[in-house]
Amino acid sequence: MLDLKLIRERTNFVKERLKTRGDNYDELIDQIVSLDEKRRQIIVEVESLKHRRNLVSKEIGMMMKEEKDVTNLREEMKQVGDRINELDAHLRETEEELRKLLLLVPNIPHESVPIGSDETGNKVVKVWGEPRKFDFEAKPHWEIGEQLGIIDFARGAKLSGSRFYGLKGLGAALERALINFMLDLHTKEHGYTEIFLPFLVKPYCMEGTGQLPKFSEEMYQCERDNLWLIPTAEVSVTNLHREEILDANELPLKYVSYSACFRREAGAAGKDLKGVIRVHQFNKVELVKISTAEQSYEELESMVRDACHVLELLGLTYRVLLLCTGDMGFSSAKTYDIEVWMPGMNRWLEISSCSNCEDFQARRMNLRYRPYRGAKPQYTHTLNGSGVAVGRTMAAVLENYQQKDRKVIVPEVLRPYLQGIEQIG
Repeated sequence: MLDLKLIRERTNFVKERLKTRGDNYDELIDQIVSLDEKRRQIIVEVESLKHRRNLVSKEIGMMMKEEKDVTNLREEMKQVGDRINELDAHLRETEEELRKLLLLVPNIPHESVPIGSDETGNKVVKVWGEPRKFDFEAKPHWEIGEQLGIIDFARGAKLSGSRFYGLKGLGAALERALINFMLDLHTKEHGYTEIFLPFLVKPYCMEGTGQLPKFSEEMYQCERDNLWLIPTAEVSVTNLHREEILDANELPLKYVSYSACFRREAGAAGKDLKGVIRVHQFNKVELVKISTAEQSYEELESMVRDACHVLELLGLTYRVLLLCTGDMGFSSAKTYDIEVWMPGMNRWLEISSCSNCEDFQARRMNLRYRPYRGAKPQYTHTLNGSGVAVGRTMAAVLENYQQKDRKVIVPEVLRPYLQGIEQIG
């Protein structure tokens, strides 16, 4: 969430920066400012009454030593105590209402983010490789997968409904090979620590990274146990150190985690209905960093390079986009999307999104660090990025490495994970 002090002291600045996201948050900000003023007035009155009670308590003690009548003062203090209790309850209600409103406010875009209303305002900052030229008509991955017998959409839907699929034989092996390849690369060459965490988390974890309360309709909830299925490992990994105070010399922390991801895809009706692109369950290798404010933007750039390295080793043509203000996620201050070229679909496809959330998530999780011994704790910056989406990478491999005879060449870096198999089909 945003710093309440920033909203209070630079109200117009916050309003104007949030407008660049394409929505008007003026009314919400005004409500927050009004509630904050009410909260501060209550605190002033409570502190004044407590000060009065302390003074009178001393006075009562002195009067009792002198055997004077303190009945009236005690009655007054009873009324003061009742008023303090009333105000304390009112303060708790006001602070809870204020917290709920703050959770609805998105992050402020970094000054380096281009202003735009939608994806048309994004800026291409890098292109790597050239799209392969085919001497035959390139097929989309769903046709390739079904022809090879490695992707089963019909039985996936039979088991769980639309937007689910199954993998078998070399399809399942290829998915597993991609996961292991990515984990090995990020741990052995990029310096991340591998971590494996639950796929089900408590509501406050979803709130900590910004999925709740705003995006509850897009998530799967296990109501009986009050647990939520993670939409990305970002949720569990970033919350790993919630409510902790870290030492500056520990930072940045760099984690990589494989997880299954679960999304309702609410509002995505009609989008990417075919294939493995927009489904309810998929695999992803996630990168998470926890850093100081001074480190975070350098760490964002290195995270993007780490994700790009995956695609370069796989020989997949890609481009990097700096997202504009109107196309960024709720929690992000700055985001790069990495898109891979899909010849069968004849389009660019997002395969990774790398974001710096600054202290937005850390405030929600109360995740802090101490700059030096004895220093006042400060909020960390948190970063996350796909390193990368596994199902989409498999789709990209199928489309980019397809051959005229309907076979698919296995990229060299994956062959050690597939017992040396060089082609599928």
